[in-house]
Amino acid sequence: MPELPEVEVVRRGLAEHMLGRTIGEAEVLHPRSVRRHVPGAADFTARLRGRVATAACRRGKYLWLVLDSGEMLLAHLGMSGQMLVQPSGKPDERHLRVRFPLSCGNEVRFVDQRTFGHVRVDVPGERADVPSSVDHIALDPLDGAFAAEEFVHALRSRRTEVKRALLDQSLVSGVGNIYADEALWRSRLHWADPTRELSRERAMELLGHVRDVMNEALEVGGTTFDGLYVDVNGQSGYFERGLNAYGRRDRPCGRCGALIVRESFMNRSSFSCPRCQPPRVP
Repeated sequence: MPELPEVEVVRRGLAEHMLGRTIGEAEVLHPRSVRRHVPGAADFTARLRGRVATAACRRGKYLWLVLDSGEMLLAHLGMSGQMLVQPSGKPDERHLRVRFPLSCGNEVRFVDQRTFGHVRVDVPGERADVPSSVDHIALDPLDGAFAAEEFVHALRSRRTEVKRALLDQSLVSGVGNIYADEALWRSRLHWADPTRELSRERAMELLGHVRDVMNEALEVGGTTFDGLYVDVNGQSGYFERGLNAYGRRDRPCGRCGALIVRESFMNRSSFSCPRCQPPRVP
């Protein structure tokens, strides 16, 4: 959290407020937030000073601004990162980490309570429009270049659990815990079902549900489940109201009425319906 829909909402907000604006003297208030910018905070601010953002892009959970220098301002929101657009002079947020003043009189603020997120200046990788540190990340299901048949073949070739595969950013990017649980509920698949036993038709159906749930979340601004995700204007998303599995432990399944269960999965939680999504028996 945030996942693809939330990051895409933030990307759209940054595009609206930052493109064509000159970045002033950025201020790093917590060094951990620029830890991935190896040359350090001073170099980070120097590379941004006077630069103009010309495009706002995203791949999976990563977003970046293309700068007129040819470099890119890359951001990963981590667990609690926020990109807020505020008027200059407004009191600072408690967990403000990096400030980006803009020529229009506003500033973009990177706020991150848990400091798992980061920002850095990167250079193009093998593809001129993608930062080098994101080259290894797979395309996401909403990308126009995403190849469904290739994904299905790769998914069915894995020897792993279906949810673990969905969270593998080298296979498909942008899918996190929330939307994986929701897509699996819609597909009537258990998170531990083996990928190699999925038919092509079932794998295609799962991909369709992944896309559907993400598009529906985008329409309502994403999911604000723990109160940490907001858009650039500080507004929450409303897809929590449409969740069928994630976070609904001991609540009735909207399809069959059985109580949703929570199971431990990769040091996190997985939610499913024991009646609609029974684990596949070997």
